[in-house]
Amino acid sequence: MQRAPKRAMEWLAAAATNPRACKRQWRGESGIAVLACGRFWDVLSVPEEMGVLALDTLLCIPQTPGPVLADTAARRVGFFLPPDPKNCWIGSDIRYLGEDAWIAVPAPYRATGRLRWLVPPDGTGTLFVPAAVELALQQALGTLSIRADVRRPCPTCGAATARARSRTGGRTADRPAP
Repeated sequence: MQRAPKRAMEWLAAAATNPRACKRQWRGESGIAVLACGRFWDVLSVPEEMGVLALDTLLCIPQTPGPVLADTAARRVGFFLPPDPKNCWIGSDIRYLGEDAWIAVPAPYRATGRLRWLVPPDGTGTLFVPAAVELALQQALGTLSIRADVRRPCPTCGAATARARSRTGGRTADRPAP
């Protein structure tokens, strides 16, 4: 095993009540271990589309990224943040996992399965800055809002509206397009 994944395994396993058992679970059939939030990190879980857009933004800033976990079955993305018991994230379909919460995670070297690392932990304890994640999520929400407006069908017949087409075809009236 290479040095960085080994450090990442040690860092993640340190959050387990039994780090040895955690490592055994990672080597087992499921390759998943359940770890406590609130000690080394908290996790902000957001809908997949918003999370991927926010991650794209975060990867453009000159800062080492923190771990990001995707749950492909639940269609969610989790950003690992510094633990903050007073933190309060509010938003539609946003979940904040802090003290007294648990999260299922694959081994840092695992690249397949329902749970997968979009950005694996590096073993140094690097986490995202909450303010940067908040700004990236706001930008992602704006992008999703524009996309939803473009896709909005006519409420009467379901056809693409001229407003929706105006983004791509130059029409501006908010009525069904011919």
